[in-house]
Amino acid sequence: MWRVQRGALITGLLVAVVVGLAAGLYWFQPWKLWQDETVTESLPATVVEASRTPETAPGTSPSPSAPTGPVTLATGELISHEHTTSGTVKLVRLADGSHVIRLERLETSNGPDLRVWLTDAPVKQGQAGWHVFDDGEYLSLGKLKGNKGSQNYPLPEDVDPYRYTSVTIWCDRFDVSFGAAELADA
Repeated sequence: MWRVQRGALITGLLVAVVVGLAAGLYWFQPWKLWQDETVTESLPATVVEASRTPETAPGTSPSPSAPTGPVTLATGELISHEHTTSGTVKLVRLADGSHVIRLERLETSNGPDLRVWLTDAPVKQGQAGWHVFDDGEYLSLGKLKGNKGSQNYPLPEDVDPYRYTSVTIWCDRFDVSFGAAELADA
């Protein structure tokens, strides 16, 4: 009888260890620490059709009423939080009036469930800044496309970008900032 109970106990423990290991691997995804995803996107180009007025002669360029190219409204340098992070963040208004958050020369660790958030939280150095970004107002701009490179995140049309003062690379799974940048007028 003792041998049957001992065998069942060992089998139960072995199953528990395998299930625990599988759950831990899924949750933490440690292999991502050695996998880099590089994304290189150009700033989106938009075409602005300048209407010709009766005073504009054929063959001359009309004077546009809106800017003809992207305008950087705010910028900031990423600082490290949970993981070493560097790069530049820009809030850019495109010629068509839409806005994007642009990450340039981003370098951070890969991780599970990383997002780009636009927030109203102040950026704090060190561990004091790791968990502040979900305390106030924030807007998720989507999953981080890659942990290295330059990439764009469009803002929804109904969002006032001036309501937000910072950008964070946020790990949604563990509620922690990998890195963040305070946005200052350009």
